[in-house]
Amino acid sequence: MIDSHCHLDHEPLLSDLSNVIKRSKEVGIKKLLTISTSYKSFDRIKKIIEEDEMIYGTIGIHPHETADNKITSDFIVKNLNDNAKIIGIGETGLDFYYNNSDKDDQIISFKEHIEASIITNTPLIVHSRDAEDETFNLLNNYKDQNLKILMHCFTGSKDFAKKLLTLNAFFSASGIITFKNSLDLQETFKFLPLDNILIETDSPFLAPVPNRGKKNEPSFIDYTAQKLADIKNISKSDLISSTTNNFNKLFFN
Repeated sequence: MIDSHCHLDHEPLLSDLSNVIKRSKEVGIKKLLTISTSYKSFDRIKKIIEEDEMIYGTIGIHPHETADNKITSDFIVKNLNDNAKIIGIGETGLDFYYNNSDKDDQIISFKEHIEASIITNTPLIVHSRDAEDETFNLLNNYKDQNLKILMHCFTGSKDFAKKLLTLNAFFSASGIITFKNSLDLQETFKFLPLDNILIETDSPFLAPVPNRGKKNEPSFIDYTAQKLADIKNISKSDLISSTTNNFNKLFFN
């Protein structure tokens, strides 16, 4: 089992990292991918990935942070080349729900991440909220360049998912699929091919039922895996095997 998206540099995970890792191993997690959201976040992640062989990291600027964190594809490429355990680019993308950063800043940053992803053949971890058309149109501009796309914590429409499948995108399910009000999202994951699905916690956010409302952590991914297995009408062990293989295919092929 692999948690394809967590934020180990956020509290309360960071100050309890050794126990977080221990509990992750106890539920059968083999790899943790901890996600960069800013320059300061990336500095913390470079240290965290040295704490245990199971931890890998990414480099990127979250759309909320693009006003104060300008990044270039050259910077991303250099840092990828400098560290073998940095295996993803992001999280990047567009968030027009909160608009914490100017739309133009978000788009410029997103393009820099996309270009670095193409240059290095490294998966692009995409955040998209209230920006389905804009996100797809930007990604579609690069459809002939073998872009590796992972839609993190996917909560988009079924129509959006169908369009993204034309780009061979992967989709990560978070604890949101366990929520009672997520019936449309559950139907979308029922529709999506198993070969295109990963699982994540997005911890310390979005704890799944029955821990909703608590601070999330990677070990809680077990609940998400079980719910997704129920949605796909397969055993949890088959779901875990498939999502693990999908992660390794995306990030290590």
